[in-house]
Amino acid sequence: MAMNLPRITLRPFELSDVDDFMLVAGDDRVTNYTRRKSFVSREQALCYIQDVCIPHPWTRSICIDNQTIGFISISPAGSGDDDDRCRAEIGYALAANYWGQGICTQAVKVAVSQVFKDIPDLVRIQAFVSMENQASQRVLEKVGFLREGILRKYSYVKGRVKDVAIFSLLSDDTHSLQEP
Repeated sequence: MAMNLPRITLRPFELSDVDDFMLVAGDDRVTNYTRRKSFVSREQALCYIQDVCIPHPWTRSICIDNQTIGFISISPAGSGDDDDRCRAEIGYALAANYWGQGICTQAVKVAVSQVFKDIPDLVRIQAFVSMENQASQRVLEKVGFLREGILRKYSYVKGRVKDVAIFSLLSDDTHSLQEP
């Protein structure tokens, strides 16, 4: 059943999101392709929301009817020097119950449209995606990200060195993005 996409919103995290956030961050299916292990306690998730999500300048809760079903984060790349201010990295996750409904694609579209407005010097958003994560690669392609190549043996994730695909979207490419 297709989700009514206009109900999807992005907003800053609140501490009250902790139980819904656990459905994302505590699920091994969701965290399988991330560097983080699944959270095992509500307290762990609460600390993460408080110490990482809330203070981060561009981490948002993906919501349906104001209920957290995922997250999206866009972070400056590199060391944070002025030379790196032109690029950022994107990461996202969605509760497994919502996979395959176009939600993540819509959330990424909204996020990149907004972040290019919020950060004037930003000209490139990039994503590093495990070669095994075909669904995430499709999300990026649907949004308009270009797959630039494969970085062999690039990322050490949960005890294994993995190949990753690198994708990018330039601010010049966003003319095709339509806000909902």
